[in-house]
Amino acid sequence: MKKLSTKNLIISASLLSLAAILLSTTIGIADISITQTIKILASKILRLDFDLGNLKASTITIIWLIRFPRVLLAFFVGGALAICGVSYQGIFKNPMADPFILGVSSGAALGATIGIITKVQFDLFGINAISVLAFAGAVASLFIVYNISKIGNKVPVTTLLLSGIAIGQFLSALISLSMIFSNDLHKIIFWTMGSFNAKSWNQLVMVVPYAIIGFVIIYSSHREMDIMLLGEDTASQLGVDTEKLKKKILVTTALVTAAAVSVTGIIGFVGLIIPHIVRIITGPKHKVLLPFSFVFGGLFMIACDTIARSLMSQEIPVGIITAIFGGPFFIYLLRERKGGGI
Repeated sequence: MKKLSTKNLIISASLLSLAAILLSTTIGIADISITQTIKILASKILRLDFDLGNLKASTITIIWLIRFPRVLLAFFVGGALAICGVSYQGIFKNPMADPFILGVSSGAALGATIGIITKVQFDLFGINAISVLAFAGAVASLFIVYNISKIGNKVPVTTLLLSGIAIGQFLSALISLSMIFSNDLHKIIFWTMGSFNAKSWNQLVMVVPYAIIGFVIIYSSHREMDIMLLGEDTASQLGVDTEKLKKKILVTTALVTAAAVSVTGIIGFVGLIIPHIVRIITGPKHKVLLPFSFVFGGLFMIACDTIARSLMSQEIPVGIITAIFGGPFFIYLLRERKGGGI
């Protein structure tokens, strides 16, 4: 398949992102036109002197305090998970790797489960206790996996993956055990399905710095990640400090994933399928693959969240929507690859 030029991709991705954000902010149960949405956002963001006097206060509140931050959060969470998926697939040379392969999601879920069961109440920079405990659990799980896998000064990839699977299953067992004796079963299940419901500016402010800084750090290693595709031994011979690179990527992606998951819950398939889709369009070079995975991951998440909150009167957890789309499409990609179509 002929690859599109980077310039055309940048223009197309920018226009798609802008259109998706505007449309998703407009769509909802409340009947608000796209013209009203543009006026409200332009007035709030650009400080343009639009006459909003004919708009209800509730309309302005819905757009500015509910829908717009939620749509932006979906974009950054989707983008963050996508670049983490790209990074893991690159350094592990495993097409099935995703942001949760090292047990980060299970650690976050256990932290959230503890918060739900104990009903602990506190806020940290506007973030509730459940999100804080989920973040701590995600980071702690990676710390455990990394130290179990470490042999001397090296961390073998195979050992790291096996440790991640083992710790993830162990933590999942603890979560299941907690659910049996909990009266808040529905809350735990709903959290593990992922949702942007009731998320606003506080959650956005928590995720955006991790997503942006994480992207910059990962992108700064795009050349080394390209070389890693040749194998660790070859990369070492070409001057890449593979152990340092793995530590850099693992720590960065763990923090980014933890920040995203702690706010939204577990949302699968984004970090798995988006990198594969973008590779078809851009090719395997991380210099292009990383930024466009971020954009298309964000677009995919916006689309799924819009469907989740608009399809029925009762909101559907967004993790269900991503799985409905992601599962069959990933099977399609595998069949195409097997048949030589990709």
